[in-house]
Amino acid sequence: MRIRRPRGLRGPRWLPGPRRPRWPRTRAGQRRLLWALMAGCVLALLPATWLRLSTADRLRTTADVPRAGVAVVFGAGLWQGKPSPYLAHRLDAAVTLYRAGRIEVVLVTGDNSREDYDEPDAMRAYLTAHGVPDRRIVSDYAGFDTWDSCVRAKRIFGVDRAVLISQDFHIRRAVALCEAAGVDSYGVAVAAEHDVTWYYGGTRELFAAGKAALDAVFRPDPRFLGPREPGVARALAAGR
Repeated sequence: MRIRRPRGLRGPRWLPGPRRPRWPRTRAGQRRLLWALMAGCVLALLPATWLRLSTADRLRTTADVPRAGVAVVFGAGLWQGKPSPYLAHRLDAAVTLYRAGRIEVVLVTGDNSREDYDEPDAMRAYLTAHGVPDRRIVSDYAGFDTWDSCVRAKRIFGVDRAVLISQDFHIRRAVALCEAAGVDSYGVAVAAEHDVTWYYGGTRELFAAGKAALDAVFRPDPRFLGPREPGVARALAAGR
């Protein structure tokens, strides 16, 4: 069936669509394009490579991590006000380290930017329910991302050395950033089921590695700094 053009309509019967990128016709142009693509891939992978190399000797298990006064547990989301399964695994590792005498104080750092969302208090409640005394837990309510948590651990809570606890896809970035912030760190990678969340986290880390490299180089102030807090020093002194 042939569709007639309406009367009075002038001009072409069709409008050209967006121009498609063309593959270079010359060998020289093709080589330049391939080199550009390769260079882009290398630059994209450099931050992830830096994380792997810089933390190669800093990862341990709960059985062989060096003793430290403080363990830092990073927030990982809440489900109906309680720690998500990923966060619960991190807190379980902190409980194991505390019972084994490898740490004395747990610094829980997470998001409390909204009144109805409080990661640190949910983490504290979980730890106390599993036998960690409340006086041995210190809360950082402004750990909005990994860099903020590391900087605040050093500058606000006075942490010089710590065991960091997170999942395997995140722990290298945590160690590298805390080292850049001035915290001598060892990381404990908590095992996790390779589900959709795990694959999402691993993919996200490829992009987060770039931000981590920029944070380590330029060392910006965290979103919220505030005054120094003596909570960690007091908890350590009370334990001793």
